[in-house]
Amino acid sequence: MALPWSQRVELALFAAAFLCGALAAAALTQTQGSFSGSCPLYGVAALNGSSLVLSRPSAPSLCYFVAGASGLLALYCLLVLLFWVYTSCIEDSHRGPKGLRLALAISAIAIFLVLVSACILRFGTSSLCKSIIPLNITSCSDAQKTPWIPPGTTLQFYSNLHNAETSSWVNLVLWCVVLVLQVLQWKSEATPYRPLERSSETDALVGPRLSHS
Repeated sequence: MALPWSQRVELALFAAAFLCGALAAAALTQTQGSFSGSCPLYGVAALNGSSLVLSRPSAPSLCYFVAGASGLLALYCLLVLLFWVYTSCIEDSHRGPKGLRLALAISAIAIFLVLVSACILRFGTSSLCKSIIPLNITSCSDAQKTPWIPPGTTLQFYSNLHNAETSSWVNLVLWCVVLVLQVLQWKSEATPYRPLERSSETDALVGPRLSHS
């Protein structure tokens, strides 16, 4: 049985959300790795001779939270895609009311997590850049060309943080659209069409309909 159009659109959105979540998690993990495991979000940079150093990093758990939330939501999207591909190929599939309510709850939680992650990336990157600008560096992107201590932190940290933030905002929009589609499906399931039938009370009053032979 073919899936309804709303569910097909929902699966396409899940595929896009998987890509966004995976990209955000990978970009932030790479950035944290370039700083030897320290979290640059809300960090403070300083000059050490002609090189830059992350003098006051944030707690690593902050980056772990953002990367973990993005990665877990990406994994959830992948599992949903695999589940619906399997059920549509093997047997007729239909999401019942309980499954739809569960999906609505997960989507609401996902929107909250993605919103918090995007805000942390936005303001955390801005805070780091504000500490870099006074160090005679014109922009945060130019700081990528400056040597950092320890060696290896000259990776594209600002580009990675920017990509992670952009992916998170796009992911937020995708999850909001998914939630809207699920609400529409829930409303259509809650008010099914029922044909009019003669009630037993009516039959008792006027009698059963006589059949003509």
